[in-house]
Amino acid sequence: MKKLEMKFTNQDGKIVTYTLDKPVEPVNIANVHAAMDEIITQNAFTTTGGDLVEKKSARLVERIVEDIDLG
Repeated sequence: MKKLEMKFTNQDGKIVTYTLDKPVEPVNIANVHAAMDEIITQNAFTTTGGDLVEKKSARLVERIVEDIDLG
């Protein structure tokens, strides 16, 4: 399953990551920018290091898990 990771910097200068499952693909960069700006503007999330103050990065992540039969 793919996930969209959005990374922000908080007031303490620490990186905070929020993840969304099953993002719309292909990812629209303008929409990601707009969503991240809105999260900052609305102060939607709180962190122990203070408010989110800056967009750091975003990335699409896919994790593949394969079970190993130990028989």
